[in-house]
Parts: sequence; C-alpha cells; structure tokens
Amino acid sequence: MLARLVLTDFRNHEDAVIVPGPGFVVLTGENGAGKTNVLEAISLLAPGRGLRRAALGEMARQAGGGGFGVAASLKPLPFRGGVGGGGVKEASVLVPHPNPSPEGEGLVLIATGTQPSAPERRIVRIQGAPVAATALAEWLTILWLTPAMDRLFVEPASERRRFLDRLTLALNPGHAVHSNRYEAAMRARNRLLAEANEGSRPADPEWLSALEAQMAEHGDAIDIARRETVAALGERLADQPEGPFARAGLLLEGWSGAGGTLAADLAQGRRRDAAAGRTLAGPHRADLSVTHLGKNQPAALCSTGEQKALLLGLVLAHADLVAERTGQPPILLLDEVAAHLDPTRRAALFARLAGAGQVWMTGTEQSLFEGLGAGATQLLVNGGRIAAAS
Repeated sequence: MLARLVLTDFRNHEDAVIVPGPGFVVLTGENGAGKTNVLEAISLLAPGRGLRRAALGEMARQAGGGGFGVAASLKPLPFRGGVGGGGVKEASVLVPHPNPSPEGEGLVLIATGTQPSAPERRIVRIQGAPVAATALAEWLTILWLTPAMDRLFVEPASERRRFLDRLTLALNPGHAVHSNRYEAAMRARNRLLAEANEGSRPADPEWLSALEAQMAEHGDAIDIARRETVAALGERLADQPEGPFARAGLLLEGWSGAGGTLAADLAQGRRRDAAAGRTLAGPHRADLSVTHLGKNQPAALCSTGEQKALLLGLVLAHADLVAERTGQPPILLLDEVAAHLDPTRRAALFARLAGAGQVWMTGTEQSLFEGLGAGATQLLVNGGRIAAAS
C-alpha cells in the first residue's frame, strides 16, 4: 500500500501531499478539480503509460517548470523486501531524501517523472537508484477502472490485449520485459521489410532471422503468461455464485503459440508482411473474448449496464486472485465507479472491497460514499488543492 504520495507539477497539482490510510481513500470534488489526475499519478507507479495513456509532455503542469514528479513511500510486499526512504523536489523530479520517511522506517521510495530538459523521457527511481520502468512491477500491483473502459468489449482487439496484459503483469512481473522486447524486435523487423519493399536496401536475411528468433522467444512467453492468467481467472469466475456483478467467461482467441512455430511462420511470411506493412502473425494478433456466463451471451452484445457489471466483476475477481497469489492485495483505482452503480450494487461493491487493501475512488458527491464508514480517508479536491473533507 501507499503510505505517502507526493505530486510535484503534475497536471493541475503544483505540490500535493497525501497520507492515505490502508483501506478506502475517497477523492471528491467538482469535475475538473483534479481527482482523476491523482489516480493517473498513482498509475504511473506501475509499468506502462498510465490510465490515460497520455504523452509525458502532457502531464507536466502548464504553469510549471516543464517537468513533473510523482513519488510514493511504499509499504513493500513481505516477500519482495525493501528499506526506508522519503522524497523532495529537485529539478522537477522527486528524488530520495537523505532522512527517513516521516511515516516511519521500513518504507521504500518509488519515484517517477521527467526533467524540463527532456520532457518526453521518463525517469524511474527506486530508493534513489535509476531503474527501468518494468522494475516497478516487482514492488507493487496497481489495477484501475475508468469510465473510458466501459466500452472495452466493443473496442478494437488491441484495447482488450492491453487490458489482459495489465492483468497478466500483476501475476507475472516479467511479462513487461517480454512484451517490450517483442515489440522492439517486431518494429525492427517491420522497418527492414519496409525498406526492402521500397527498394531502398535489401533486407539482411541473417538479421531478419535473428529478429524473428527474438520475437519467437518473447512471443511464446507472452502467450503462455496470458493463457495462464486467462485460465486462472476464468476458473475463479466460474466458481463464484451469481451475484450483483455478472460473471465473465474468458477465452484467448486468434494467434496461439502452441507448437512453437512462430519463427518459421515469420520467415515464411516475410513477403506477405512486407506487402501488408505489418506483421500478421504473433501474440499481437490475439484477442480476449468475454462472455456473460449467466446469459451465455458475448459481452459485446450485452447492455451498457451489463458490460459495466462484467468488467467490475472481472477486476474484483482478479484482485482476489492477485491477493491469493502474492499474499498482498493490489492497489485499486476506481474512477467515478460509484456514480454509475445503483444503490444495491454500490453497497455490494463497498462490502466486497472492505478489508481488501487500499482502494482509491473518485466522485463528485460525498453522499455516494456514505456507506464506507469512519475508517475511510476522505479528501476534498478543489483546483489542484487537496484537503481533508469535513
């Protein structure tokens, strides 16, 4: 869980400090106050581009110095270790403070941000040491739901793959490394094929074979990890009783790594891929198929409300699975989730999440969260300012 969160020149937050409790953390305020910005900042403490998938240059405060910082004091997972830390602002990037964190010993400082001199180059530090962004997966798991995800089941397959990869990463931290290396090798192969197709230079067959071998190695690992996640999550969902949140049936469709033939398939498909301008075989061609088990109906054909319930049920089941596998629940970021639920489902959601770890939620009205009780951290956001709610 996060014991302390510091935002510096991030979006509309000039200098914000939050000391949340271990359970519910509720951010309320008017539209545009900066509630979702806080969730986005937290999402950057995981590998990837965050819940908005925005360019780094868009995250820096417009009236700031050109860079931004997000730092958190983390109570580490018991089996992943860590030591103390804190944070201060330096050149618009939060870096470790020499003194212990004010919340006590045994905390790990995780920080990410950009420098004004390189606004599109992301910097990640753990305990002051620079690391790759993929290393963040070794320290904490973050899952999120936003209103933009409500159309997940009718969006292109790439959105569902990205969603599945986040679920997979929570159970297999090495998934990010395989994904990045696969994408890098595929981009290089596509570039070689495009140059050869344009006649600017012939493609080096040995170099193509090396790239295809890399794609096969990492592509098979991606496929195995995804299928393990789908199987484990599908089994958990199937065993759950019917309730306020619909049960989803899951299936990974499209390309399969079974048989280990990707390298050969890529070699045989060079002319085809050159003509298409893209690679037509591999895990980037897979799709996550979701079915409403109670109705035996594809999620894409369900009502908007049913799709929301399916998605929420899926994320809740996955959070349970992560807690079971790692011994620590993930941090959940639920943007405007309460406003889209009827009172019965809202109460069921709060009951389901009680005691399930740190859950950050946003809303425009405090009344939506009255059922949480006195233990929740209630914060009011107004124009980038954050204060305890009265």
